[in-house]
Amino acid sequence: MSDAVDRRYGPAPLPQPRGVVSAALVDALREPPHDLPMDLGARLVTDDPLDDEDLQLTLFLCYELHYRGWRAVDDDWEWQPTLVALRSVAERAFEAALRRLVGPLPAVLPGGVPRALAELVAADDGPSLAVALQRRATLAQFREFVAHRSIYHLREADPHSWGLPRLGGPAKAALVEIQMDEYGNGRLDRMHAELFRATLGRLGLDTGYAAHLDLVPAVTLATNNLISLFGLRRRLRGALLGHLAAFEMTSSLPNRRYGNGLRRLGLDEVATRFYDEHVEADAVHEQIAAYDLCGGLVRAEPGLTADVLFGAAAALAVDRLFAAHLLDSWAAGRSSLRPAPAPLAVPTAA
Repeated sequence: MSDAVDRRYGPAPLPQPRGVVSAALVDALREPPHDLPMDLGARLVTDDPLDDEDLQLTLFLCYELHYRGWRAVDDDWEWQPTLVALRSVAERAFEAALRRLVGPLPAVLPGGVPRALAELVAADDGPSLAVALQRRATLAQFREFVAHRSIYHLREADPHSWGLPRLGGPAKAALVEIQMDEYGNGRLDRMHAELFRATLGRLGLDTGYAAHLDLVPAVTLATNNLISLFGLRRRLRGALLGHLAAFEMTSSLPNRRYGNGLRRLGLDEVATRFYDEHVEADAVHEQIAAYDLCGGLVRAEPGLTADVLFGAAAALAVDRLFAAHLLDSWAAGRSSLRPAPAPLAVPTAA
């Protein structure tokens, strides 16, 4: 594999640590698999796990071992027992914070899940990042937004695909239908991750897998870790599908706004194709996700109804935090990204 392909598709190099625990984990991952200190998880002491740089990066480091892995890191770290134990400690703190953030949800019968999902989406009163990007964001701010989103979009659909082997029947068929579109129906040039890579390139940003990881703050990592938490825990499979439903049900209009924002800034159809593609596709996916995917799941497993709604509510709540971070940063005249260890733009040599 050439260096160029390796950078585009991963694995990525280990990121810069953000605290005591992530520093110890990064140092350990550079060595052959071995036991981590027994008290490492106890050092993850935080008042706000959702905004804690050390905890969120620690989770991301652990989760990425299940995706592309890390460059020059032994694959056997993936299931090293003390690493999994550390991940579990961080996950418990993260999940507890998510449940506090979401708060109590109304009890819903399985047949009422599609309507309950629609009501959650309709009641979402978060700040409209999409409107800001469409109407007034500068090119620099739009580039920041795309850098944040690159952490998810360059592996788009992969976290939700963890649900496939855990489902059967109508819910599985619905998930396959949605995921096939995400993966371009088997055509590389139509995969959503590839369309997003083209957007990155048009904006003069590094298109490498996880290239902007060191730049994004904890809240951005939390939006990604949320899906990995749901996807890698079988008991949270209902939350995973609820998360995907919320994604699809809140996608079409914002993506139209993103595309129009790029056109306002003078970008061409290559830059906007990723967003334009989602306008049409996600309008269809919205119905599939609510009725066939989530509805199909709770018909087969009624006990997962509350989990489906929790997953959707968590997706909306964490995205509100993400949007507020960007908008508050821009309103204060500062960048929404962390200080860059290297220039944000693609190096000239590339």
